[in-house]
Parts: sequence; structure tokens; C-alpha cells
Amino acid sequence: IVKLYFMNNYLKFIEDEIKKNLNVEKIKVIDNSFKHKSHKFFDIDKYHLCLEIESKYLKSLDKLTAQRSILNILKKEMKSKIHAL
Repeated sequence: IVKLYFMNNYLKFIEDEIKKNLNVEKIKVIDNSFKHKSHKFFDIDKYHLCLEIESKYLKSLDKLTAQRSILNILKKEMKSKIHAL
């Protein structure tokens, strides 16, 4: 139960960080960690996340720049808590 509570708060934290730093119309953060349990380097303390973002601002950028914008916002999290995005 504690892990689930932390996970839900963490997903909300990721959503809030992106909203705080980018103009987004809609965002959904999906935890796909369970799909990777059999992987060799699976770490229960790191997340495999999928982001679904609707943003006129991001759409105005080329895909690589848009992706870099997201990764820059989540730079600290990518080093500590996110294995894959």
C-alpha cells in the first residue's frame, strides 16, 4: 500500500513538474514498470513511464527539440527515479 501511495504521488509530481515548466493542454503519465519486471536490469525503485502530452507549444517544435524539453525538465528524475521514458 505504501509503494502504491508513493507511486501515485510520484506520477502526480511528474505531471506537475511538466505543467509547471511547459504550456500543456492535457497530460497523462502512465506507469509501465510492470511490463519490464523480467528485464535484466530491472530495478523496483525506478520507473518506466510513458507520457501522453497534448501541447500546442510542443507541437510547434520539431520532435527532437520537444523531446529534449521534456528530458531537461525531468533531468534530475532521469538520474534517480526514472529508468525509461
